[in-house]
Amino acid sequence: MKAMILAAGRGERLRPLTDQTPKPLLQVGGKALIVWHLERLAAAGWREVVINHAHLGRQIETALGDGSAFGLRIAYSPEPAGALETAGGIATALPLLADQPFLVINGDVWCDWDFAQATRCATALGERLAYLVLVDNPGHHAGGDFTLRGDVVCAADERHPATLTYAGIAVFRPEFFARLPRGTHMKLRPLLDDGIRRGLIAGERYGGRWVDVGTIERLQRLDDDLTRTT
Repeated sequence: MKAMILAAGRGERLRPLTDQTPKPLLQVGGKALIVWHLERLAAAGWREVVINHAHLGRQIETALGDGSAFGLRIAYSPEPAGALETAGGIATALPLLADQPFLVINGDVWCDWDFAQATRCATALGERLAYLVLVDNPGHHAGGDFTLRGDVVCAADERHPATLTYAGIAVFRPEFFARLPRGTHMKLRPLLDDGIRRGLIAGERYGGRWVDVGTIERLQRLDDDLTRTT
């Protein structure tokens, strides 16, 4: 089973920090955001990781190399300027991800969810195509994204008012993206909404620590917390 870290975003809300440094290389707790992911993947037994990039992507390749420093093998999926959005980036990287379910992690989140659980999530898929990790809604996203009924991810509506937020961590079957040609520019949300309507999305609520590092303030707060606790 392979993992993919999404690292192609421009990080507009983190400017001016991201004018010269790609968002995944911003430091928290003494190491780059993406390095936290790589170290935890390696500790959980992963060996092969795919990383997409666009904005200042060469810096990412230079910093991480072939992954051997982390006990991993890293393959890169470069994207054109402006990137391809989440679904487009994953679809373009499919040839590097083989034909089995794979783990996807947003490069701009910090979470202590155990990556070794991805194998369990893949088994729990059954005939479904995606398994999402959901978290309690943070203050900056109080409306949430979806609801859960058992392990079934549902749309948020008046029948299911208790919402959760997509953590940016999921296990996907390659078939979920098979209809998107390589190089397509497309967000993930339309595919998720369609999959929910078709009953193809499973998920779970995770109650541990999760941070969407989307602003300078949240980056600084996470850095302060990790510096104190690690």
